Order: sequence, then structure tokens, then C-alpha cells
Amino acid sequence: MSDQLERTSPLNLIFRHQDEAEKERSACGYRYRLLSRGDDGVAAWAHAVDIDGAKPHYHKRATELYYILEGGGKVVLDGEKREVRPGCMIHIPPGVVHGAIGKMRVLVVGIPYIDDSDVFYS
Repeated sequence: MSDQLERTSPLNLIFRHQDEAEKERSACGYRYRLLSRGDDGVAAWAHAVDIDGAKPHYHKRATELYYILEGGGKVVLDGEKREVRPGCMIHIPPGVVHGAIGKMRVLVVGIPYIDDSDVFYS
């Protein structure tokens, strides 16, 4: 038996710079779809989002992870304001109403994905 794993099909490797990603308006500002719709075989979606205030909203299916890259302000989670700055990580499970105050760049990971049909405003 070989010590190396035998691959029977190619891996779905994706390498993409944000300059190559689709940019569009979202509930939180403008997003760059780094891994998103049209990418087959990915376990989650990842968007770089430029937030300039975000309307309170929630998701019924998606869990979101926010990682603050630049800027800062406050993230509002079920009405509670929390100060954020670069390096902060936030886990937002389905059903938690969330929004943001301030200007920041955030890596948003949606598990299993972030879909506009799963955005509900409170």
C-alpha cells in the first residue's frame, strides 16, 4: 500500500484576486465575490466587503464569520453594540440580527453560502 494518497479526480482549486472578482452592492455595502455563486464545489462563500454602515438583517440558513481587515466601528448583534477593530473575528449564527456602524473592510465567510434570498430585514 502506498504512503501517498491517490487522487482519482482533480481538486477544485481556486486562486482569485479581488480585482478579478465581481463587485456589487450588498446589504452591508459593496462586496467582492472572492468565492461565490458560480464556483462549484466550494464549502463556503467568501466576500471582501467594504462596509459603511449596514442595515440590521438576519439569515435563516447561513452562518456568517466576520473578520475585520481594516477600519473599525461597532457591530450590532441582537441589539448589543460591540466595538471592532482589525483582527476581530465574529461568529454570527442563523437568526441573529446583525448590522454595523462605521467604515470597515471585512472578510465575510458564509456557511454554507450567502444568498440574497436568505437576507431578511428586521
